[in-house]
Amino acid sequence: LPRIAPAHVGAYLDESTASAPTKKLHLAAIRAFFDRLVLRHVVVLNPAQSVRGPKHATVEGRTPEIGPAQVRQLLGSISPADVVACRDRALIATLVYTAARVGAVVRLRMRDLLRDEATWSVRFEEKGGKQREIPVREDLRQLLSDYLALAGAAAWPVDATLFRAAIGKTKLLSGKPLTPSDACRMLKRRLRRAGLPGRLSPHSFRVAVITDLLQHGASLEDVQNLAGHADPRTTRLYDRRQKRVTRNIVERISI
Repeated sequence: LPRIAPAHVGAYLDESTASAPTKKLHLAAIRAFFDRLVLRHVVVLNPAQSVRGPKHATVEGRTPEIGPAQVRQLLGSISPADVVACRDRALIATLVYTAARVGAVVRLRMRDLLRDEATWSVRFEEKGGKQREIPVREDLRQLLSDYLALAGAAAWPVDATLFRAAIGKTKLLSGKPLTPSDACRMLKRRLRRAGLPGRLSPHSFRVAVITDLLQHGASLEDVQNLAGHADPRTTRLYDRRQKRVTRNIVERISI
């Protein structure tokens, strides 16, 4: 390890056939590795510190956005005829009105739903072990109440999973938690039944919420806190306002 020089790191990147973002990720990992070695006095200098990675700048993320009208169409297409439908509607609404990641939503337990007479809030465990508490707006509160009442959640223990998996096609709930993959497949089914594009995903709701809040004048810092991003540059990747302006300009071409 002490014999590794910047030239070796540069040669590794030059010979790599990976994409530019992947090369930048590898370079960051190598730098972090040698930083740790420097702190532990294994090596004197970090050979990757002076190496420049490939130029690559992401202005906008690739996650497709779901529009507000499409969200309303999706929620309106789910008839609360059974407990599974109520669960699906409540889970999708939680994704929409909290901007939480699907992994954090399916990990929710009854103890994470903080309720009193006046207000409700939800405590999420996000990536990296971070916890965030987000207030529950009134329409989401009603959807959650309908689901919990129909599911008989009053008898559930505090460590019970909030969103439970269904038992086959019986329209009954099991005691097992939904997985992120289960939630994705459920959303795809609901999108198909509502006549919406199948390319949308649970992450599309985060894009829609962030763009909508910025469009209506919310500060970047407030939106960043809601989304749970450590860096405001990550929040900007979800902003689709520029794409909307571009489409508007293109529609005005008179050729």
